[in-house]
Amino acid sequence: MTDHLARRWSLGPFKRVPAAREATGQAEGHEVRLIKPQTYMNRSGAALAPLQARPGFDPATELMVLSDDFALALGRFRLRGAGSAGGHNGLKSIEAALRRQDYARLRIGIGPLPAGTRDSADFVLAPFDRDERAALDALLDPMAEAVECWLGEGIEPAMNRFNNR
Repeated sequence: MTDHLARRWSLGPFKRVPAAREATGQAEGHEVRLIKPQTYMNRSGAALAPLQARPGFDPATELMVLSDDFALALGRFRLRGAGSAGGHNGLKSIEAALRRQDYARLRIGIGPLPAGTRDSADFVLAPFDRDERAALDALLDPMAEAVECWLGEGIEPAMNRFNNR
């Protein structure tokens, strides 16, 4: 999804920064920074250090985290303005780094977890088959529109507009 946003917004290539790769530029009249952590998932919060070093950085209004979610059906997504990590190790790391839970998140459905799965990591790390990939590709533009709505109007209007689809 971050690659799709970078192309859609003509941001240019992702560059190496500590613990991540990032692309910066303008989108919807706002300065944006797309960050792809280059750590293990359970250390994703390390990629936020440059943001946290900025004076006045407010995760509640300036941060949206995109994450997979096997509790959501494949082909669905949901926006949230705050909440718990819900067992997601990447979100746990981010919340530990921020010391708060009030940041926007875009949860991208990859579920359901198949019956009998003993280790959810095996499921989450498995490649998508052709039909699954097609379902996720069909979400790229609607998710980008949701992110753009969040940028321009905030999380509440974005949730109202996109969570009911």
